[in-house]
Amino acid sequence: MKKRNAIAGWTAAASMVLAAGVTAHAQTSKERKMPAASAAQTARTTASFSGLTPEGYKQVSTREVTVDGERATLTRFERQDGRNTGLGGEHFSLVVNEAGLLKGFAHMDLAYESDKLPSRERTREIAMSFLKEYAPDLLPRMEISWIEPHDEPVRVTRQGRPELVTVTGMKVKMRNTEDGRWFWVIVGTNEKVMVFERDIVWITMPGHRQTEKWLHDSWLAARDSKKSAR
Repeated sequence: MKKRNAIAGWTAAASMVLAAGVTAHAQTSKERKMPAASAAQTARTTASFSGLTPEGYKQVSTREVTVDGERATLTRFERQDGRNTGLGGEHFSLVVNEAGLLKGFAHMDLAYESDKLPSRERTREIAMSFLKEYAPDLLPRMEISWIEPHDEPVRVTRQGRPELVTVTGMKVKMRNTEDGRWFWVIVGTNEKVMVFERDIVWITMPGHRQTEKWLHDSWLAARDSKKSAR
């Protein structure tokens, strides 16, 4: 994910990638489905983190993925009322590894379309409280890098026309001082955590993220688009 001041440059590109990816995603879903997660895996995932799932959302898919070579399950929920469904739209997705560890989740919803954000101090408090409950192992070896506003694009349909809107949160970017991996918590306008990711491997040279971006629809769209082109 990128800092807030970077979104203007790639919003248009994201729109094109998502448009192509939605088509490719629909095709690959039918032609080359990734292995679906087992019933047992799905049950463990939904039961363990049911408190994180926002109201008004229903599960629409689940599949096995790999995160830095580690097997995990990606589960996606979309709005029950059918608003802005599909890749790039409103969704709640989470990744849990085989050991039951929450690797991350993302909640992209129009409720976060606001610049009225919590203060840095309040954001830090909320982030620490969240980590204490869902990732306590990270707290003893945590180093905060920065706390800043962060934007993400969401595809919506308004008056019959597709467009991209911006949802905003305060991002607490942190580093695990033991293994050098990154993690972050993004707190939305309603003081709820909208994004959490952990154990992110960053390659300094040439400067890019190694860890897969299963929670990022633009990455999924680009990935499926490449697959369909083969």
